Parts: sequence; structure tokens; C-alpha cells
Amino acid sequence: MRSLKGDAMDPKGLIAEAYKIEGITPSECRSIFLDWALNLEGETTAALNVLLERHGARDHPMTQVLRDGLASTARPRRRGGWRSRERP
Repeated sequence: MRSLKGDAMDPKGLIAEAYKIEGITPSECRSIFLDWALNLEGETTAALNVLLERHGARDHPMTQVLRDGLASTARPRRRGGWRSRERP
């Protein structure tokens, strides 16, 4: 088994390898994305922007997963506790 090496934006080279897999499904891309996100040390939004710049021009399911990841990091998070409950 060979060792995957990447850079700071893709430490294990998972995203780069996903783009090399022919016939990969969106579901498999989401799985790879989750593994990538769990291993990333640093700013997710910056890493996603770099990866989209690097790979985003390709028509590939991973491109959409990266875009979805970027969109979900931009949304404000729900506040918990009493502030999130509806008032009468």
C-alpha cells in the first residue's frame, strides 16, 4: 500500500485522489470529504477555496461536494438554548 502525500490543504491527498477515480459517485465523494475535513488542521474555508481553485474547473462530483462544503461554512450557525426557542 502506498502512502498518500499532499500539502497543507489536502494533507493525505484524498481530494486529489478522488479526482483521479473514474465513475466515483457523489456519495463516495461526500465520504472522502468527511475524512478530509476530519484530518484538516487549519481554516476550512481557506482550504476549500484553494482546492476549488485547484480542481474546480473539472466536471466532477467532488467539485459539487467542495462547493456545498464552502456554502455550508458560510451559513451562520443556529444558536442554542432559550434564544432559539419561539416566544409566545
